[in-house]
Amino acid sequence: MSLLPDRHPNLDFFVLDIADAVPKDDMASMEHPLFSLATKPDMRHLEYRNGDNVLKIRPSGLGLPTIFDKDILIFTISQLMARKNRGEPIGDTVRFSARELSVATNRPIGGNHYKRLEDAFARLQGAQFVTNIKSGGKIETRIFSLIDEGGFVRTDDERFRLDYCEVKLSRWLMRAIETDQVVTITHDYFRLRRPLERRLYEIARKHCGNSPKWQIGLANLQNKTGSNAPAKRFRHNLREIMRADVTPFYKFNIDENDMVTVRPRSTPVDPSSPIIIPEWAEEQARAHARTLGWDYYTLRSNWMAYAHEETAKGNPPKNPGAAFVAYCKKQEKLR
Repeated sequence: MSLLPDRHPNLDFFVLDIADAVPKDDMASMEHPLFSLATKPDMRHLEYRNGDNVLKIRPSGLGLPTIFDKDILIFTISQLMARKNRGEPIGDTVRFSARELSVATNRPIGGNHYKRLEDAFARLQGAQFVTNIKSGGKIETRIFSLIDEGGFVRTDDERFRLDYCEVKLSRWLMRAIETDQVVTITHDYFRLRRPLERRLYEIARKHCGNSPKWQIGLANLQNKTGSNAPAKRFRHNLREIMRADVTPFYKFNIDENDMVTVRPRSTPVDPSSPIIIPEWAEEQARAHARTLGWDYYTLRSNWMAYAHEETAKGNPPKNPGAAFVAYCKKQEKLR
């Protein structure tokens, strides 16, 4: 099975804007199977144990949040991390249009946006997560949702079209952002068709990263994915994904002992590689700096620092010149 087409191929995901901030995922939800892989309402009550630590998940009235609902969280986390990396103040709320969400997560533009979003918000806010925390000789129970609020506004006219959406993240997710417990993921994540493919990529990104390899037994891998398929069926599904071999950056193999090995497809990007801004981009950036009242070298230094940081994470700019010029255009006027 091939990847979904890139529905918005002209978007440069290195340029910071609400629809094209570098995709970020929080490490806690990559580690634990918080999202259902089902394509129909999943009403299961789940419980995961790791030693004395317990995580319980209770579904909303529409079921458990799905791996596709998670796109909204990845999108909002990415916006807040982009603001944080620019040195801007961040809050717990992000406002965006349905089109911006669709572009950033490779969804078709149009259709019944508000109904899909309403259901996703209901699952993300309505599902309850219960954890126990041991500290100082006491056991603390925490009950939370992934988002505190989610909603949208439509125009009050005959078209009744979707105007904007707003998501307020939970304190649990905000702690991940504030402490940088997030990692960059590839935009091709949103091109994966099957829920299990997405979950396998998350697990590989979290545990293998840029290491030469990472191994896990099949049964443990199934537990990490949250799949409730019979073991035989899960093995079959994994082999299908391996044959398709489209998982971004990672390759999976399984041996006769049901040991699964994950390896990166290529060596990481060398963070010491120079990032070259072409002359035409330098000229345009200088003009924007003069217009906005910025010192050109301050803009260049700020952008280069960010570019090197993202390159070290394996996310180099596709077009340094265009990305730098676009970055300069988006700065606020100082005079």
